[in-house]
Amino acid sequence: MIEQTLSRMNPAATPVQLDADSPWIVQCDFDGTISLRDVTDTLLQRFAKPGWEDLEAAWELGEIGSRECMAGQIALLDMSAEEMEAHLQGIAIDPHFADFVALARKLGAPVQVVSDGMDLVIRYLLGLIGLDDLPVIANRLVQVGERSWRLDFPYASEDCKRASGNCKCERLAEQLQHHEHVLFVGDSTSDFCVSGQASFVLAKYRLIDHCVDNDIDHAPIQGFDDAIRLLPALIAHERVTA
Repeated sequence: MIEQTLSRMNPAATPVQLDADSPWIVQCDFDGTISLRDVTDTLLQRFAKPGWEDLEAAWELGEIGSRECMAGQIALLDMSAEEMEAHLQGIAIDPHFADFVALARKLGAPVQVVSDGMDLVIRYLLGLIGLDDLPVIANRLVQVGERSWRLDFPYASEDCKRASGNCKCERLAEQLQHHEHVLFVGDSTSDFCVSGQASFVLAKYRLIDHCVDNDIDHAPIQGFDDAIRLLPALIAHERVTA
């Protein structure tokens, strides 16, 4: 239940420590990458009061950063924890993601989720597929009333070029202090900056064109079934072909 997920979450923002013995670590975006839809968008479309689309438009025009956009949008959500839980049970997760995590761990590469989405939502959905133990770095969703919510940003950076709630470039740089290589898996605009910092990228959707246009080492994937096929060669430093 959402309440159980809330009770397990540590309210303090602390760095996520992972096995530093492996030369590789895998960082995965969540919305549109692990989940098949942007979960935040589905919640806003169903439960938000009027005004969230105006914030979205301002963000798309570059008038505000994603942190300001998301904080304003989440403040407009009008839903109970029970309504959110029922909604999340209808969200589809890539059916091969759990097998991808198992393979990465078998190959000695720890996996973490790095998202500009909402930690409570991500942890709940991962719990549904038996991945409660997967490290998650994301914005903090806080229930402040029976039907009201707030978004906090423990992983924000004033130096973030996108003014994101969670600066993925900083999260990647942190792991490069402990690992030789970072494999990043992502899908869209929130992954553009960080893809240029990764050792290699498995790219979906709009991130494919970005990697091509910017000569970023990558392989295009449709889902984690493709990622499973490519991962052993990557870890072994062999040539990867899509």
